[in-house]
Amino acid sequence: MSAESILLDLKNKKFKPVYWLEGEEPFFIDEIMNYAEHKILTESEASFNLTIYYGRDANWADVLNSCKRYPMFSELQVVLLKEAQYMKDIERLESYIEKPLKSTLFFVSYKEKKVDGRGKLAKILKTKCELLTTKKMYDSQLPEWAGQMIQLQGLSINQKALLLLVDHIGNDLSRIKNEVEKLAINLGSKKAITEDDIEKYIGISKEFNVFELQDALAKKNFPKAIRINEYFSANPKAAPIQMVLPALYNFFSKVYMIFGAGTNDEKQIASIIGVSPYFIKDYMAAVKNYGQQGTEKILLLLHEYNLRGIGINSTNTSDGELMKELIIKIVA
Repeated sequence: MSAESILLDLKNKKFKPVYWLEGEEPFFIDEIMNYAEHKILTESEASFNLTIYYGRDANWADVLNSCKRYPMFSELQVVLLKEAQYMKDIERLESYIEKPLKSTLFFVSYKEKKVDGRGKLAKILKTKCELLTTKKMYDSQLPEWAGQMIQLQGLSINQKALLLLVDHIGNDLSRIKNEVEKLAINLGSKKAITEDDIEKYIGISKEFNVFELQDALAKKNFPKAIRINEYFSANPKAAPIQMVLPALYNFFSKVYMIFGAGTNDEKQIASIIGVSPYFIKDYMAAVKNYGQQGTEKILLLLHEYNLRGIGINSTNTSDGELMKELIIKIVA
């Protein structure tokens, strides 16, 4: 079951006795745990019937005793075990998970990994509780996910502003959600998010960002690329080289995929390489301007300068000078 389905069931008061939330993406786990802590019980009920443990400090026997206790002045009690991946003897919970009390809602947050599938606990989890296993979201999925988050706030956003937001924040779902909520507050009665709003309220320049640099390089617009790099040099926190180079490598890797796509249809190509059809023309411009050999050369250059950016095979050259060298070699 997905995190969204679990949250919907909780809101509709369709409860299961045990929820085991595991995996690499903490955002969805935190969303469910936060709902369980603050929304299931009323404030007065929670004072008697909400118990929270942390895996580093919790004793398995104390957790089981809390789960087996009956609620006071309420039909339900909620027991939360956070950071369960650090708990010793966690397999001792097996007996309770096999036969839980219906009056206890037991939520376990097991982040960063999954329970060993070969053990007895994993087999019990699959059959006796609501199991959520999360995976880190692919970068190509972020625009769609962020767009849905924006729609939930009753807002809309144009494609360029959406990618500007996602490219700047990266694969941090909690931060994307926080920035979207900040936009919703600051926009007031306005409902459509533009690049100007991203610049004003989140602090991302609509003219000088990685997305615009990638566009300039794709079109071999050398003056624009240099201007953007000068802005980066003057504002190192806006786009550190450790963020810029992976973004460019991702872009030109997708450009390289186009040579093996086996079609000239731009919509099909966009689907194959995992980008929005709205931006496929940027990728096609790079294909036209650099060709397959030129793109291979760029990927090798980006690898070289990534190593130099972390101090390997490099003198005391500033990040701005390194980027300037790279831009010249790419466009030349």
